[in-house]
Amino acid sequence: MSDEPEQPPGDVVRGPTSDRESAEAPAAQGADESFEEAAMFGVSDSLAAMPRALLDAKSVIEQQLAGAASRIPGAQAVSDVTDAGVIQGVGIGVGEAAADLGGGMPGSPVLTVFVAERASPSDVRAVVSSAMGARVDELEEVPIQVIETGLVDIQPHRFRVRPAPGGISVAHYKVTAGTAACECRGSSDPRIRRRMILSNNHVLANSNDADFGDPVCQPGPFDGGSIPEDQVGILERFVPINFDGSCNYVDCATAWCWPDRVRRELVYLSNGTPTFFKIDNTPVPPVLGAAVGKSGRTTQVTSGRIITVGVTVNVNYGGGRIARFCDQIAISAHSGNFSASGDSGSSIWTWEPARRPVGLLFAGGGGVTFANRMDRVLSALDITIDN
Repeated sequence: MSDEPEQPPGDVVRGPTSDRESAEAPAAQGADESFEEAAMFGVSDSLAAMPRALLDAKSVIEQQLAGAASRIPGAQAVSDVTDAGVIQGVGIGVGEAAADLGGGMPGSPVLTVFVAERASPSDVRAVVSSAMGARVDELEEVPIQVIETGLVDIQPHRFRVRPAPGGISVAHYKVTAGTAACECRGSSDPRIRRRMILSNNHVLANSNDADFGDPVCQPGPFDGGSIPEDQVGILERFVPINFDGSCNYVDCATAWCWPDRVRRELVYLSNGTPTFFKIDNTPVPPVLGAAVGKSGRTTQVTSGRIITVGVTVNVNYGGGRIARFCDQIAISAHSGNFSASGDSGSSIWTWEPARRPVGLLFAGGGGVTFANRMDRVLSALDITIDN
């Protein structure tokens, strides 16, 4: 095997006026069933020891979320449990001191419910109790905290730099702008010799509506990027997003790039000057309360902490499409917002010198950021982080 990086087959220029059928694409395949199955890990280890009543209540809400996501377009959260403040998601968190969040002893596990509109813990408890029916007694001792997020939307939306680092504006040529997570490469030949960037499906593959070989530009079109001038690579692989109410675990894709147009480091601006750093290449599981950081297109470097794990959440992709995501991570900033529109695709890593990858940012609302587990992302795409 040659040590030279494998390059995409020439500048593939595709656009509204180009001949899409005649453009040559790399010999790459999509994420087939084997890759989707690779993402289907079991329940997070951190949930295994949780009280049964708490997990049962979580399961009831997850079933309701599944029903809401599979109804007619736009009919999100219309009955049963999802009527309480229009429940958007649920997970296992830890008790907070803030009185307005609800019950739970500080540091003890609680049922965390994310709602679109203000709702009290008692309101949520009432509708969950109704849905549990004969098992209502199980819920009496379950502490519930409620976090108002508004509707949870994808975050699909500033300078050009070569080679392009992670943490910067990038997108499929028909998408506004998102963020490049980091550089990666395939786990086996021939993809192991491909220099690629990682981001979301909805950033690099236009939420499933893309062809392999489509151009990816940096910066994204919303930030002035265009093809062929700003093309850095082509769509190489993505995991399709399901909109039928079944569980999604990842929103991720890769772009195969020309080696001289991308770099391994991530970037942030220090007094207006680009400063570069690396993250580790070995993912770690999310841990409640862990300090994490990210570098993104809109909010640059921010820090926060993991507030909930094992999250099931319905995410609005626009056009009446709702996707249900399971076993996700919820993050809140120490101050301000951890992310904003355009930060989708950012890698999330532990806030310590090793900067170990934890998640892939893909959605948010009301000051709460949601992320895929990075171990699932790497497995689903059959890639490793290149550092």
